[in-house]
Amino acid sequence: MATSSWRRSAFRVFGRVEPLVVLEQLGTSLFDTALLMVVKDRCATANATNPGTSTRVSGEDDQQKAMSDFYMVNNLIAQLTPILPALLLAKAGDRGWRRAPVVVPLCGYLLSSVALLQVVLLRLPIQVMFGAAALLGISGGFCAYWPGVMTLSSLGSNAENRSQVMMRVELMYGAAGLLGSLLSGHVFLLYSSSVGHGTVLLCVCTLLHLLSLIHATVLLKVKQISSEPEESSALIPRSPNSVPAETSTRKNTVNVVLLFSAAILYGSSVGGAVEILGVFVMKEPLHWNAAQVGYGNAAGFVIFLTSFLGAIAFRRCVSDVTLILIGMLSFASGIYFMSFVTATYMFYLARSLSLFGLIPLPTIRSLLSQQVPTSLCGFTLTALQLALRFAALAYIPAFTKLYQGTLGWFPGFVFTISSMLAVLGMIPISVMGCRWSRPRCFEEAGTTSETRHADEES
Repeated sequence: MATSSWRRSAFRVFGRVEPLVVLEQLGTSLFDTALLMVVKDRCATANATNPGTSTRVSGEDDQQKAMSDFYMVNNLIAQLTPILPALLLAKAGDRGWRRAPVVVPLCGYLLSSVALLQVVLLRLPIQVMFGAAALLGISGGFCAYWPGVMTLSSLGSNAENRSQVMMRVELMYGAAGLLGSLLSGHVFLLYSSSVGHGTVLLCVCTLLHLLSLIHATVLLKVKQISSEPEESSALIPRSPNSVPAETSTRKNTVNVVLLFSAAILYGSSVGGAVEILGVFVMKEPLHWNAAQVGYGNAAGFVIFLTSFLGAIAFRRCVSDVTLILIGMLSFASGIYFMSFVTATYMFYLARSLSLFGLIPLPTIRSLLSQQVPTSLCGFTLTALQLALRFAALAYIPAFTKLYQGTLGWFPGFVFTISSMLAVLGMIPISVMGCRWSRPRCFEEAGTTSETRHADEES
């Protein structure tokens, strides 16, 4: 009897989305470290054979430009190709195929890790990874996978605890990334006489992506949502004193636009900074090795834990809008300090200032899901992810060229620009906060006057 109960509990746990997130993110964190180190090695080799590199400084700058150019092209491909596939997968998910936006991208992740493994084993050109990035994009990539995960999480929760549920998924994502990053640098250095650096790491990465695909296909349980009228299936409850439908639609539309604007500005800030950060730590005066790269990535994933704990603590006394503002301010201060980092300990100090930097986007997704009916939840979250992808088409080349242009006099200038974008993102959220509280004030005032009028009549 006890064994049967234990088995049911185990199946219930493994049927949730969190184990899938852990497996996938463990594989991705290993892949990210491996890709960065392989790109560094290939760019260093190409730089050493280039007769035009006469000094160490000019050689290092050329290597930095080559690495940043590779990541610019690779990330642009990864941002552009998923747009149409992600929309199609989101539509399929909203029509009942809830696993599709999760399973299909996981196939792309598996093929990408296999491609990088072949690049290392067969000494193929690093440009082969451009094709792997396109293949990942055609499968939907992170643009389809993460909204699919968040949709499954939101459908399994109610409006009151949805932010907490989404933050818990983010926590598991960050914990897995922390563990994978801590191990990745050391595992990358493992090799035998027949294989080189990174082979063992990429074999483990491929195995983890395969396990995540099997989990999503076989074990993942999808909660069935009973069909309801559109009025009652809205994720945000209507008040008893409901306003006319036209006013309610207009108000929700404006809120969605404000949330999208804030997410795009803040996403551009974070994405632009992270785009350069991996290359930045490879140059002097930091000049990190594989193990230090893993530790640096782990420091970034610690922010998932601190953001989750901060959201739990602050939610007791502040609203979701205030939570978003706290997270944006935290990231803006941390990334501004990163502009002046010249030693490894300063890097970790800058990271510590961004303790709550991952609160905004999950909370924005939670607020967005409360502005639309259930039937549009997956499509709306995917549309937000696509908006962030379109923004990436602008900020990736802009941040890359800005970094290359300021290498000689202020390499950290891009982080100052990132901080300014984060501060700008606080403006639409502040407007959203004012709009969010105003109807409640009017509703309370209306309720008070009606009570008073009823008392006078009696």
